[in-house]
Amino acid sequence: MSRQLFGTDGVRGRVGEFLTAELAVALSHATVELCDEPHPRVLIVRDTRESGEMLEAAVAAGVTAAGGEVLLGGVLPTPAAPLLVRRHGLQLAAVISASHNPYEDNGIKFFAADGFKLSDATESAIERRMLSPGAPPSRLGRVAELADANEDYLGALHDRFGRLDLRGTRVLLDCAHGATFRVAPEIFRRLGAEVDVIADAPDGRNINAGVGSTHIEALTEAMATGGHDVGFAFDGDGDRVLAVDRNGHVIDGDELIALAAVHYQRAGCLDGGGVAVTVMTNYGFHTAMAEAGIEVATTAVGDRYVNEALRARGWRLGGEQSGHIIDLGFGPSGDGIASALLTLEALAGADPARRHAMHKLPQRLVNLRAPSREALVAAMETDAVRRAIGTADAALLGRGRVLVRASGTEPLIRVMVEAPSPAETETVLADLCRVVEEALAAGGA
Repeated sequence: MSRQLFGTDGVRGRVGEFLTAELAVALSHATVELCDEPHPRVLIVRDTRESGEMLEAAVAAGVTAAGGEVLLGGVLPTPAAPLLVRRHGLQLAAVISASHNPYEDNGIKFFAADGFKLSDATESAIERRMLSPGAPPSRLGRVAELADANEDYLGALHDRFGRLDLRGTRVLLDCAHGATFRVAPEIFRRLGAEVDVIADAPDGRNINAGVGSTHIEALTEAMATGGHDVGFAFDGDGDRVLAVDRNGHVIDGDELIALAAVHYQRAGCLDGGGVAVTVMTNYGFHTAMAEAGIEVATTAVGDRYVNEALRARGWRLGGEQSGHIIDLGFGPSGDGIASALLTLEALAGADPARRHAMHKLPQRLVNLRAPSREALVAAMETDAVRRAIGTADAALLGRGRVLVRASGTEPLIRVMVEAPSPAETETVLADLCRVVEEALAAGGA
């Protein structure tokens, strides 16, 4: 193979160019060959992309050709897969989705029998096995539908949040024309909410198109005229959520995690007394958690790193600013619908528009493109860039922060600044960007 297949969230890319039916067959065949059981039962779920059915068939072909038994769950949010794997005692789940990417992309990611994503070591072993397949299985597998998969997932949500009484609450949901379009409105209605929905008519090509958590303006505009108490926007595969209050204010993942952390702490169920977040988390979050006596662990960007930190510490709650929130007390992965319900649980008995968990500092992020990966690395190592970062850190000590980091996937240097005021944020950001741009232009000299 000429490139590493697995990224931080499975195998993902443009369908027909990178992600082909042939690749899907080979990938799933190798994955099943490495299972401990000779004929593992494998769940397959997908989002609403037009390529989903083709890739579903290809993954099923690879699984059955390797002797695995396939159960088709149909269109379901990504977090349903690990829950159903555990509930039915399955050995593996394959999710066909490219999350918040446009419809032209798709992806394949796997969950093990414990409901967690495969480890880096296992993914590397899969890639090696694709180059050297094993002997044919003793028998081929079969394909069947997993009956009532939607109801199983809704049942898990109801088991956790069944005591949440949403009668009298008007909720607006943006389902991004994605995998939540059926189950999200249904669970909110079952809990008594008055529900209106936008972006719930997938046609295979409109997933994430100007809607969902990556285009929160669609929900913000709809909230301005609808008289709803709260709105939630999911991404295409349903593992992320952002909220909008009745005044049109966007509530990001940092604020939702802070709200949940304080809620769980007061209820005495914040396992380990801490939360795990990434380096992108707002400075105001850290201040609020310190004031609440809640420990914070900081990880690299990516939900798998948050998950690893939670498991290592025995904690239950963590996530990302993007709205990917993990509550291990409910399930082993981020779940947008569960996170939305957790938000309303935390706000039970109060106006859903109230937000008191943290004060968010003004934050600005700029991506500066490098002519090459080599120029990026050289620029990051210059004395000028290091001095500029040190100067900005000193100026904002105890009041804000700066983060200058190289992208792990693109030739970009990401410059982020948080300060007490928008004006100071812009000033510090401009100074940092000027120095970084000069270093890039000079080739890192």
